[in-house]
Amino acid sequence: MGNSEFEASSDRTYDVIVIGGGPVGQSVAARATAAGLTVAMVEKELVGGECSYWACIPSKAMLRPVIAVDEARRLDGARQAVTGPVEAAGVFRRRDLFVTGWDDSGQAQWVKDIGADLFRGHGRVDGPRRVAVATPEDQIVGLKARHAVVVCTGSRAAIPDMPGIAEAWVWTNRNGTDTSAVPGRLAIIGGGAVGVEMATAWQGLGSAVTLLARESRLLPRLESFAGEMVGSALQKAGVDVRHGTTVTSMRRPSPTDPVTLVLDDGAEVEADEVLVAVGRVPLTGDIGLETVGLRPGSWLDVDDTCRVHGVEGGWLYAIGDVNHRALLTHQGKYQARIVGNAIASVAAGRALDTSTWGRHAATADVHALPQVIFTDPEVAAVGLAADQARRDGYDVRVVDVDMAAAVAGARLFADDYQGRARMVVDSATEHLLGVTFVGLGVAELLHSATVAVAGQVPISRLWHAVPSFPTVSEVWLRLLEAYRDGNDT
Repeated sequence: MGNSEFEASSDRTYDVIVIGGGPVGQSVAARATAAGLTVAMVEKELVGGECSYWACIPSKAMLRPVIAVDEARRLDGARQAVTGPVEAAGVFRRRDLFVTGWDDSGQAQWVKDIGADLFRGHGRVDGPRRVAVATPEDQIVGLKARHAVVVCTGSRAAIPDMPGIAEAWVWTNRNGTDTSAVPGRLAIIGGGAVGVEMATAWQGLGSAVTLLARESRLLPRLESFAGEMVGSALQKAGVDVRHGTTVTSMRRPSPTDPVTLVLDDGAEVEADEVLVAVGRVPLTGDIGLETVGLRPGSWLDVDDTCRVHGVEGGWLYAIGDVNHRALLTHQGKYQARIVGNAIASVAAGRALDTSTWGRHAATADVHALPQVIFTDPEVAAVGLAADQARRDGYDVRVVDVDMAAAVAGARLFADDYQGRARMVVDSATEHLLGVTFVGLGVAELLHSATVAVAGQVPISRLWHAVPSFPTVSEVWLRLLEAYRDGNDT
């Protein structure tokens, strides 16, 4: 056996070569093989990637027990049955089941089952339509693509350059989701999605959490009320939330000592561990971009078919985090479906449909991008926030609804329910540009909003989509009523 799951030899030719075996790479491989194309997949770590083992899956497995217990405590009759804290050991056992003990044999078998060949090793572009794989056995296997090479190498946590950080042994999202010991004190740097989710999880597991956000509010890319409501809930849960705060240096004498964080106002915070969640950088520094005239370490600039600009012949694609369009697993998989269809069409000599919302254009990246923040309360948003819509030149109407006051289903869902919904409407067309929900259980409302935004469903037709009573979904009726009555923000 060579470096792959089958008997391999050098210089094999495939229709498509996929560099990166995470969910995005798996999705494009599945589309290509379903179209009858031959596919080689190259993966240097675990098949299944960041999402399966260190991000989406383990973090949600950790968050769900924490939030479930908190939800029970919000219902009279149920709260009396909750007699103790979340058992961290049980949460970690459940997480380990979802990540299959960091064993990727099942996902590797899936690659084989769809008809693709898996090469384990570090893949690098080696000139036009070529990939060289450095195997764990220190061999180099050459691969050649007839039609396309697809880069799906993802991203890693950004580590800021500051005095003492190298000696502080800081956590990234990987440590935050694969660690099975609860630190007494955890400092989290960053007020974005990873920061607030990890604050929710670890506070619920028993850590004393300090959340240090450089911006004036949490979740700065979403509607302002989303970050405000999440921040207020975190503080109520016991998290020390500090806004407008920058860490300037760290001190840690040894890995077993506490970390001292020095802030820009001269104050200090002491913690047993520090988790850094200040953004991502692309994993493109050593994948051979220079061999085709691109800059190593850069985000890859692509068109709406996710084909990389500046590469002669149009054979190189980049999907998922590396193209920086939308750093979300589900959106990368959407791009993968678009790319798989595009490659299959080009291989068959068919013209591409790259019009807006066309079969071969990743239009939703721009106009209907959905995201859920799995905090308590949850945040679910799709499309444009109101300020962004205005910056983009739309004349908008913005309608807000207090879910606790207006939606009976929300009040039944939890005692003292706190929630808010916003609908951003293009005044010219009466199509939805964006929708945001904040509250318990709103994640499952999001797809209805995504369908409305992506489908450009007019307000007049939404009146005929009747929500069941008494559900949280009745917020849709209240939003429409507020729009009809002119209750704009």
